[in-house]
Amino acid sequence: MVDLSASSSLGDEATAPQYTSRREMREAQARLEAESRLKAQARRGKTQSVVPAVPVAAVGAAPAVVSAPVAPKQPRKNPVSVLATMTVVVGMFAVAGLPAYAMSTPDASTTSAKTSLVAQTISVSADASANLPTRDGYRATTPEQLAEMNEDALRAENNTAYLASGARELGDDYPWPYELTDDQGGGLSPLNYYFRECVDFVAWRINRDQGYYAAPFKWVWSNLTPYGGNGGQWQYNWEALGRTVSATPIPGAVAYVGGNHVAYVKAVNDDGTVLLEEYNYIPGMYSQRTIPASQVAAFLYPPT
Repeated sequence: MVDLSASSSLGDEATAPQYTSRREMREAQARLEAESRLKAQARRGKTQSVVPAVPVAAVGAAPAVVSAPVAPKQPRKNPVSVLATMTVVVGMFAVAGLPAYAMSTPDASTTSAKTSLVAQTISVSADASANLPTRDGYRATTPEQLAEMNEDALRAENNTAYLASGARELGDDYPWPYELTDDQGGGLSPLNYYFRECVDFVAWRINRDQGYYAAPFKWVWSNLTPYGGNGGQWQYNWEALGRTVSATPIPGAVAYVGGNHVAYVKAVNDDGTVLLEEYNYIPGMYSQRTIPASQVAAFLYPPT
C-alpha cells in the first residue's frame, strides 16, 4: 500500500495532498493502487486498455468514482452458422455410425420380426365374401358366333317341326331334315344341292339304293346332273348322258312330274298309280302322295 501521508521524493511537503478524513485518504490510496496495477499489466502486455490517470481530488471536493476496467466486447455469433455447425457435427456422428450398422449381423429378434411380417396373410370372413361382386358368364360374341347361334335356333325349330310331322314313321331317312333351307339362309348339302330341296332328296335316295350312306357319295351334282341341277333340267341331263328316260314307272326311278320338280318312286301300284316320296312339295318338308302314272312327265331310271 502506498502511504500518502509521507513526503514526496523531492521533500516538498507543501505539495503533499491534504485529506479531510480518513475515508477520503483510503479512497485516494485505492485509486493509486489501481492505477499502479493497470500500469504494470500494460507493461506486461496483458491488456491493451489504457486507463487515464485520475487526478486526485482537491481538498473538499467530492470523491471521484473510478470505473472498473471494461473487458473487450465479444462478437455475437450468427445463429445460422451455429445451426450449420450443429448439422455438421450430427452428420459426422451419423456417418460414423453407418459402417457399424451396415456390417452388423441382425439378431434373431429382428429376423423373426421380418419373417412374421412377410408371412402375414389376409383372412376374409364369410360375411364379407358374400358381399363381393360376382361376374356372370357373359362373353363377347362375334357376328359369326351370333349368326351361328341364330342358325342353331332355326335348326332346333326345324327339328321340332319335323318330329311333329311323323315323317320318320312314314319311312323318311333323309339325313338332314333339320338343316336350313335356301330361304332360311342355308347352304349346300354334301351332295352339292341345297338342303331339303326335291333334287337333294332324290340324289340321296339314288346313293342310298346303291349302298352309299355317307361321304364320299358316289352321285353328286357334278356327275349326276352336270348340265344343271334344277328339277326342270334333270330330264335333259339324262338324255345328254345317254341314260334311260321312259314312260313306264319302276321303283327307285326319278319321277319328273313337270315344271321344276322331281320325286322318288317308292312303289308302283296295280291300278296304274305310283306312290311318290318327295321333299319340298310341302315347302321344306317330307311328304308322300299317290298319283296316276300318266300324270308323270317322264321316269328317269337310276344311273349305273
